[in-house]
Amino acid sequence: MPPPGPRIGGVTELAGRTALVTGAASGIGAACAQRLAADGARVVLLDRDERVADAAGKLGGEAVIADLTDTAAVGGLDLAADIVVNCAGVQHVAPIEEFPPEQFHRMLTLMVEAPFLILRAVLPGMYANGWGRVVHISSVHGIRASAYKSAYVAAKHATEGLSKTLALEGGPRGVTSNTVCPAYVRTPLVENQIADQARTHGIAEDEVVEKIMLTEPAIKRLIEPAEVAAAVAYLCSDAASFVNGSSLVLDGGWSAR
Repeated sequence: MPPPGPRIGGVTELAGRTALVTGAASGIGAACAQRLAADGARVVLLDRDERVADAAGKLGGEAVIADLTDTAAVGGLDLAADIVVNCAGVQHVAPIEEFPPEQFHRMLTLMVEAPFLILRAVLPGMYANGWGRVVHISSVHGIRASAYKSAYVAAKHATEGLSKTLALEGGPRGVTSNTVCPAYVRTPLVENQIADQARTHGIAEDEVVEKIMLTEPAIKRLIEPAEVAAAVAYLCSDAASFVNGSSLVLDGGWSAR
């Protein structure tokens, strides 16, 4: 277990809470699990990647290996948590007329339907306890669109709607729901789309970061996973108890245009 990190209002603010983080084997999910564990939470790391077991072990947490695109399997999971952080996601870059329908379906299942099913499972417990925090890792693409990302943009816009609906339903019962909307984060998800971006836009791979990913933000760098995790930790803290139905935008000024 890592030493407690600085909390918004004191040390180990989340002690006694259980946090379920999806997509936790790497990237933003792994960073969120590490930060929430540092803030005192017991963490449950969910991913289809078996490396999640090692990640959980390092944090003194629990690993759940499951494919979130298998809705029957998701529905059969025995889940309970005080905090849910929906991080799992994939990307595919292609024009709509060339976008594989099966890939579109898979992405919407992973990033919209699976979080709905997880919430359906854990909300009764949160409501019974009168406390819960749900944080969805959305994207600047939840509030803006980009060409060639129809499934991802559609999924992230849906994430915003799901979060706001839960905010209205859960707020009176002690459960808040918010999103974090980063621009491009330095993760395998971003690194793995460079070749697709280069091919689709007709540029060299070493030009993708500068000419595609950093064109819109006023701050010309990728975001680090730990920065996203810090935003998630804030939304789970007592200091954010009145933050509900909001989108915390970490886009370097992209959406200010």
